[in-house]
Amino acid sequence: MGVRVWWMRRDLRLADNPALRAAARDDASVLPLFVLDPALWGPAGAPRQAYLLRSLRALDDDLGGALHVRRGDPVAVLPAAAALLGADEVHVAADHGPYGAGRDAAVEQALDGHDVALVRTGSPYAVAPGRVRKGDGTPYRVYTPFYRAWGAHGWRPPAAGTGRVRWAGLDDTEALPAEPDLGTVVLPPAGERAATERWLAFAEADLDGYASDRDRPDRDRTSRLSVHLKYGELHPRTLLAELGDRPGHEAFRRELAWREFYADVLHHQPGSARAYLQPRLAAMEHDTGALAAQRLAAWQAGRTGYPFVDAGMRQLLAEGWVHNRVRMVVASFLVKDLHLEWTLGAHWFLRHLVDGDLASNQHGWQWVAGTGTDAAPYHRVFNPVGQGLRFDPDGDYVRRYLPELRGVPGPGVHEPWALRGGPPAGYPDRIVDHSVERTEALRRYQQLRR
Repeated sequence: MGVRVWWMRRDLRLADNPALRAAARDDASVLPLFVLDPALWGPAGAPRQAYLLRSLRALDDDLGGALHVRRGDPVAVLPAAAALLGADEVHVAADHGPYGAGRDAAVEQALDGHDVALVRTGSPYAVAPGRVRKGDGTPYRVYTPFYRAWGAHGWRPPAAGTGRVRWAGLDDTEALPAEPDLGTVVLPPAGERAATERWLAFAEADLDGYASDRDRPDRDRTSRLSVHLKYGELHPRTLLAELGDRPGHEAFRRELAWREFYADVLHHQPGSARAYLQPRLAAMEHDTGALAAQRLAAWQAGRTGYPFVDAGMRQLLAEGWVHNRVRMVVASFLVKDLHLEWTLGAHWFLRHLVDGDLASNQHGWQWVAGTGTDAAPYHRVFNPVGQGLRFDPDGDYVRRYLPELRGVPGPGVHEPWALRGGPPAGYPDRIVDHSVERTEALRRYQQLRR
């Protein structure tokens, strides 16, 4: 019957798991192995580190304590573990990210030297990156045609259960490290069970109204499933299988497709994780120096004087998460109002987001900055006041995260500088004038085009 290694990465679940199913075929014993890779652990911010540890503990509970943990370079860890077990196969879900794909190729080569096969089955996506292409074989660079082709391509139904698995073990498993100090940050519950419960609650209460409510941070009716998808506590295929044709369902399907689109773009353009997808915009004039550093610090702390922006940045620091509409607004403010490079914001988000996903984060930032996949990007400049009045019309979202403004009623909270006597005590005045900086942003773009 043999024994095999199930090397989990972004698939921390037991249900709908093709790689686990492949490892357990023919009644083989399976070693559930997670490798704490320093190359990924070190750069992760405290929220992601803490959440990953909680998710692994939840998975270990589901495994009856069978989870095997090792720290180190997977190129060395996997051959050693396979040798100790006498395993001839290591099973994984394919990784299409820049680091993951290179790491897996190196692990495959190392395993091959020990006559052990690296078997890839499935991926963290409904449609694996690279699968959907134009008629001429080239990849899509614009979302809407990608979405049509992605939907026409379709995806497999959720994988059947594995039944009872015989878990293998090794004596030298390592303890998980202690969680980093999160201060006052409150993270959502972790693990496959928590993910399933969150999905069921959202599907019952908010899915049908998602098309109209998803842009309203004051109503807090988004799915909040991004962190569960990030760590594979549930698979997007599981969600897609339960969606119908109602407007809310279609809107949610489109949001899942954005995640897959950005993964596809990164797969074809791995350098875009750090570099400009549109290289000519790398020459854009950005502010530097002491004043730019002060403005960056104000943005990071949620003290720009623009309440809708500040509420989003405070939410990030409090929860490790920001509503998607607000993510776009705060990103636009950093790039178009403060004239700072998008990479500064993308780095800050990855440091603090619990759902920080390289493809979605970097390309979401590039989309807003006008350097990414949008066909006519740079002219879009979000008005932080207008966005607040439209998507938080009564100011409830702002007051939730800005205690200094809780005494300001109604929509007037979005323009505290216009209040009699100016902003309430403790809240800063505007660090810039949006109308002036919008004109300046467009001037810089036109200068670049000359």
